Amino acid sequence: MFASPSQIVPALALGLSLGFSGAVKAADTERFDSYTQGRTIHFDWEGQPYGAERYLPGQRVIWSFLDGRCIEGEWYMQAGDICFVYEDRPDAQCWSYQIDDTGLSVTIERDTGPALTLTEQKRPRDEMVCLGPEVGV
Repeated sequence: MFASPSQIVPALALGLSLGFSGAVKAADTERFDSYTQGRTIHFDWEGQPYGAERYLPGQRVIWSFLDGRCIEGEWYMQAGDICFVYEDRPDAQCWSYQIDDTGLSVTIERDTGPALTLTEQKRPRDEMVCLGPEVGV
């Protein structure tokens, strides 16, 4: 269905007043945050469990490869991508993302090899368990 001119003009005016990139960035951030906040999302890669991310208030996250080790981080929007910075890896990892009827899917372009695409598991097989800090003698 097409938007009527009365719908386009206010949207255009909003885009001009905020600057198009600012309006898009705010909308992308809100959409991603409203879909993820308060949830733990499990991801598959090529049909196999890959990891899980818990989305907390304030754009904070906890990631795990489902091995009991959990890494804290933060996310932000940059040029339409969702970027993550983790406590053990300060360089940003930026993913394009899509939210549709099947859930969330994210894709990262890699320096070598094909892009990596992760898809949301609707019925996770494993729980995200964080065992705590490693201690030594």
